[in-house]
Amino acid sequence: MTPPLPDRAAVPGDDPLELLDVAREAAAAGAAVLARRTADGLNAVNKSAAGDWVTEFDTAAERAVREVLARRRPQDAVTGEELDASVPDNASGIRWSIDPLDGTTNFIRNIVYYATSVAAVNDDGVWLAGVVHAPALVRVYSAARGHGAWLAEHGSVRRLTGPDPERVGKLLGTGFSYDGGVRDEQYAALAELAAGYADVRRLGSAALDLCMVADGTLDAYLERGLNEYDYAAGALIAEEAGVPVRRPGTPGSDAERLQAVTAAGAAVVS
Repeated sequence: MTPPLPDRAAVPGDDPLELLDVAREAAAAGAAVLARRTADGLNAVNKSAAGDWVTEFDTAAERAVREVLARRRPQDAVTGEELDASVPDNASGIRWSIDPLDGTTNFIRNIVYYATSVAAVNDDGVWLAGVVHAPALVRVYSAARGHGAWLAEHGSVRRLTGPDPERVGKLLGTGFSYDGGVRDEQYAALAELAAGYADVRRLGSAALDLCMVADGTLDAYLERGLNEYDYAAGALIAEEAGVPVRRPGTPGSDAERLQAVTAAGAAVVS
């Protein structure tokens, strides 16, 4: 079984399969930058908190993603983690949400859980296509709305169907805020959150956490305080794998964002 590809002559400009084709190329461009990682080329800078970092690879990867989007979809809007938003005149109604390097701390420490995440959403807030490309894992997760979720890995491709609901020894994925006060609250709530699970994993990449619920590695995932670009592609991939997903609403302030919850998996969404 292979993931769907568009018939370029037949699809309109907002067709999920066309957007998926663009997302694959754009995410691959970003991941190719990350694959050139060298310890002496990181030039890591602390952004706003002790664990919140940016490297030269973050910005270079975002530029690479945007170059593909500008060439293939010049009338689309683009927002990303590191660079200013781009909104063209006569915009198409499609916006791309980019996290060029999800898992920057992992990347700095040479821990393999990091990825480029690229996703497309329309003006109605419907997520249409998403790709999470993890070069160190040699994995490409992808989804187009209505066409399922897929994992390409080491030359093979399989459709994703989420975790086994009957599995014994369930694992919960989560993460912790850079904000010290929020992190203390998360630590205090961890025991209650983990009730019913055999163990907890904190891998350091929200995009990959969501994808690993989609592929059944994790049974559920829940985290407070994510930005849109953290969950944009991964949440769609989980949904298209048949996993219940809760996305946070658009926050009115940073304080609201820090309280908002992103979740995937029947137990944590219900």
